[in-house]
Amino acid sequence: MRKNKTFFVCQECGYTSVRWMGKCPACGSWNSMVEEKDQPVTEVRTSQVDVRPISMWEVESKDRFTTGFKNLDEALGGGLVAGQVILIAGEPGIGKSTLLLQVSDRFSRLYGKVLYVSGEESGPQISLRGQRIGVKSDQLLVLSETHLETVLKVMEELSPKMVVVDSVQTLHSQELESSAGSVSQVRECSFRLAEWCKAREIPLFLVGQVNKEGMIAGPKVLEHLVDTVLYFEGERYSFHRVIKVVKNRFGSAGELAVFKMSSIGLEEVPDPSAFFLEGKVRAPGSVIFPSTEGSKPVLLEVQALTIDALYTTPQRRTQGFDPNRLSLILAILEKEAKVFTRDKDVFINVVGGMQVKEPAGDLAVALAVVSSVKGKVLPDLLVFGELGLAGEVRGVHLPELRLKEGAKFGINTAIVPKGCYLEIDGMQILPVSHIREAIEYILENHHEGAVGGG
Repeated sequence: MRKNKTFFVCQECGYTSVRWMGKCPACGSWNSMVEEKDQPVTEVRTSQVDVRPISMWEVESKDRFTTGFKNLDEALGGGLVAGQVILIAGEPGIGKSTLLLQVSDRFSRLYGKVLYVSGEESGPQISLRGQRIGVKSDQLLVLSETHLETVLKVMEELSPKMVVVDSVQTLHSQELESSAGSVSQVRECSFRLAEWCKAREIPLFLVGQVNKEGMIAGPKVLEHLVDTVLYFEGERYSFHRVIKVVKNRFGSAGELAVFKMSSIGLEEVPDPSAFFLEGKVRAPGSVIFPSTEGSKPVLLEVQALTIDALYTTPQRRTQGFDPNRLSLILAILEKEAKVFTRDKDVFINVVGGMQVKEPAGDLAVALAVVSSVKGKVLPDLLVFGELGLAGEVRGVHLPELRLKEGAKFGINTAIVPKGCYLEIDGMQILPVSHIREAIEYILENHHEGAVGGG
C-alpha cells in the first residue's frame, strides 16, 4: 500500500519543502510553513479528444445576466456570463458580504434560486443583515456550512441559478487531511466548485480573504483558477467603496465601479467624478487630475500641503500616491525648476481615499506642490502628464477621454503634454514640453482671495 508522504507548504506563496522552516526561502514569510500530506493519485478516465483548428470552433453568443447594479455590469463587460467564476477580495468589514447579498437578492428575483453558502456566519446572522439592507427574496437560499461535500450535495439537490461562497478559505474537503485554508484545501475546494458550476453554466462568486499587505491570502492558486478577479477597496471609515477589475476573461481588466455605503447597504454611484469633486475648495495646492481606470476617466482632486520642516529631516507623507514617486518629482522640481522643498515637510493627498498609480499623475502632483509652496490659488485646471528626469513632460494614454471628462464638468483649461493636439469645445488646451512651461503658466494665471467653495 502506498504511504502518503509528508511535506510542508508555505501558505503565502505555495513554496514546498520536505522539512519545516521558520522562514520561507521564497517569499520571506515567517511561520508560514504548514504540514500537509501528499494525496494518492487516482486513475483518470480520459474521454474522446476533440482537436480542431481555432477557426473551426463554433462560438455561441449568449445573453449575459445582470447583477442588479448597472455600474458593476459595465465593469464586468456587460454582466455575468454563464459558468463564470468570479473571485472578490477585500479587507474584513469593507462590505463584500453586503454587496453579494444584494447581488444575490436582485439576481434571484430575475432568474430564480440563488444559493448563498457562508462558512463565517450563521443563518440567523445573515438573515439579520439581510433584513437591515432590505434583502428578502424567497428565492435566496442560505446555507451555513464548511464541508465541501455537503455543499456540493445541496447544490445538486437545489440546482440553483447562481452560487455564492463566503469565503472559500473556510471550506474543507474530507478527502484531504490538511486544515481549512491551507493551499491544498483552497485549491481542491475552488476547483471542485468551479468544475460543478461550469458544467451546468451557473455563475459562481467566491469570496477570498486578504493578508496584511492587502493581497489575496495564499499563493496565486485562486487567481489562476477563476475567470474574473475583483478587488473591493475603500477606507473602512469612509462611505465610498470601489470595485476594481484586475482580471477578466470576458471583458477588459482595469475597469471600476464606485459605490456608496449607506444604512440600507451599497448604492451605486452613477457619476464618480461629481462624487469625488463634491466639496472641492479653492485653495493653494489643489489640482484636478483625470485618472483613467479601464475605459472610463474619473476626475480626482490632488492636494499638496507644504510647511516649514518641524524636524531636521523633512517629512514626505502621501495618501493615495507613491511616496517614491513623490521624492522623484520633488528632485525634478528642485533641479529643473528651482522650486526648493528641502527645508519643507510635504504632504500629498488624493481626496476620497482614491489612489493615483499611473505616471500620468506626475504633472498634477508637481503643480500642486508648486501651488502650495508659492501660496497661489489655481483656477480650475485639468492637468495630466508624465515627468521625465530632465523635467520633460511625456505623453500618456487616452488624452481625449480625459479632456472630454473635464469639459463635461465645465473645466475650460487643461495643461497637457506637447503633442496632444486635440480640440475640445469650450476648452483651452495648453500643450507643454517641460515642467517650467507649466509652472510659468500657473504663476501667471493664479487667483487671489479667500478660500471658498469650488
